[in-house]
Amino acid sequence: MKYFAQYLSLIIFFFVSHLVYSQKGNFEIKDGHFVLNGKPFAIYSGEMHYPRVPSEYWKHRLQMMKAMGLNTVTTYVFWNYHEESPGKWNFSGEKDLRKFIKTAQEVGLYVIIRPGPYVCAEWEFGGYPWWLQKDKSLEIRTDNKAFLQQCENYINQLAKQVIPLQINNGGPVIMVQAENEFGSYVEQRKDISLEQHRTYSHKIKDLLVKSGLSVPFFTSDGSSLFKGGSIDGALPTANGESDIDVLKKVVNEYHGGKGPYMVAEYYPGWLDHWAEPFPRVSTEEVVKQTELYLKNDVSFNYYMVHGGTNFGFTSGANYDKDHDIQPDMTSYDYDAPISEAGWATPKYNALRNIFQKINKEKLPEIPKAPKMITFKNIRFSKTVSLFDIIKKQTPVKADQPLSFEDLNTGHGYVLYRKKFEQDVNGKLDIKGLRDYVHIYINGVWKGELNRYYKKYDLDVEIQSGDVLDILVENMGRINYGAEIVHNLKGIISPVILNGNEIKGSWEMFTLPFDVMPKIDADSKSIVTKKPVIKEAQFNLDETGDTFLDMRNFGKGIVFVNGRNIGRYWSKVGPQLTLYVPGVWLKKGKNIIQIFEQINDKDIPEINSIDTPILDQLIK
Repeated sequence: MKYFAQYLSLIIFFFVSHLVYSQKGNFEIKDGHFVLNGKPFAIYSGEMHYPRVPSEYWKHRLQMMKAMGLNTVTTYVFWNYHEESPGKWNFSGEKDLRKFIKTAQEVGLYVIIRPGPYVCAEWEFGGYPWWLQKDKSLEIRTDNKAFLQQCENYINQLAKQVIPLQINNGGPVIMVQAENEFGSYVEQRKDISLEQHRTYSHKIKDLLVKSGLSVPFFTSDGSSLFKGGSIDGALPTANGESDIDVLKKVVNEYHGGKGPYMVAEYYPGWLDHWAEPFPRVSTEEVVKQTELYLKNDVSFNYYMVHGGTNFGFTSGANYDKDHDIQPDMTSYDYDAPISEAGWATPKYNALRNIFQKINKEKLPEIPKAPKMITFKNIRFSKTVSLFDIIKKQTPVKADQPLSFEDLNTGHGYVLYRKKFEQDVNGKLDIKGLRDYVHIYINGVWKGELNRYYKKYDLDVEIQSGDVLDILVENMGRINYGAEIVHNLKGIISPVILNGNEIKGSWEMFTLPFDVMPKIDADSKSIVTKKPVIKEAQFNLDETGDTFLDMRNFGKGIVFVNGRNIGRYWSKVGPQLTLYVPGVWLKKGKNIIQIFEQINDKDIPEINSIDTPILDQLIK
């Protein structure tokens, strides 16, 4: 009877928990406050993007947030992650947004959705599908009929996922953002009037409302940019604002003289680019600012509380006066309180101590970090030149080089080939290079061109019968600023040699690397100074997280068991390892495949280590 009573009590507990879990609630902005189920509510949120974390780890990372003392998780939704090709939508598996939201609710977190359609986020093309650029009548991020129609299609698909999980339907979703950091775009696009800009941004909010989303809306901008970025009927929030007086003044100005006051992006870390130092924000600074927000009843969202990883070709890029492109690294660790691999950092522990002080109840225990493993001396059994791989491919032929978009290729690489019928020497000039190139003549490496360093030309000597190969890499479309509208990839202008355009009989081989090309079983050729694919097989007795040590390699991408885990560029750093989630490894046989672009030495094997290297800049 004792055990029966315990069993019955357990059944009743789960039944009551389900009733509470499924109860409809209410979240509103009222009398200058956030109000949750009739009571004032302060949002203590952390940003985490579900595509940057394996789905098997979502619950662990969300539990980490809960144990730190947060009550909300914020996530962007990436349009191009879900619309895989025009009209083909995927919200399943790793892309199951509903599952992510439900998992947050199970953990005890509310959810804020930031759907854009533009998101920035150091994500490829700021979240826009690359193929939007194929429609010449379409201009992104403006009051453009073709663009707004595409936005409406996306928002309607998004709404199907989110509406059933709004708080008024028993879910945890309490707010939705309209557009994103639009005020900065208004400042950069002076060729468009403020009235036209605001017409566009208000239409985005109207589309969100029309889709059926009914929780409160908000905007997110720097505090000096509300004039262009704020939207009528949406709460303005100030990104990165540390001065409480400034925050309250600007929100009052654009929100009827009252709050609530929220910093939708407070930065406990910062983003990083290849070839640039890894930025850090001190724990002391983050603690001090957090305490200031708490003391002054300011809601906030840590961007990022957990960054994760830009797997595959998802990383975007910035630009500045010194660099035509600044590609974002594969790691999105962000110096965040929760590390890329889900570890509690000193910053995490310091913030947890703060939140414990303001909580009447003891915070949950910190979840145990995923197990780590390492493996050593994994030898490559297959190596093959990319030039041998493309022999099996039928090229596209044209009188001039075509862009990735014209070739209907979004990501990866394109090899442009031209056979010459006469001698010609001089400067090879590719002003329209997007983004990174190796030049070969008759398969022999001649040099590198690189948009980051603004290097667009190379002296060459070509004889009749020679074959020129130009291997172009898309290193990620620009995700922030006015240049986002100029995001074609490949070679997008005439190729000039000795002052003359090279015309006629170009061949183009598309290499999207959505899967790794198959290597023949007997491919063991040793080739240097040519792009190669290398493969190694190894067995594991146990699985766990690990970091591939890429210090001996040059530049390329890595697949593990068929998954593209991202780019490396060890010639420049500062990231010299690649995170491999243990849930993507298997007991027994595993396969590592590497596309190495530089290949200036024979590399017979690969190792893994248990600590990431993210801050070693190579001079």
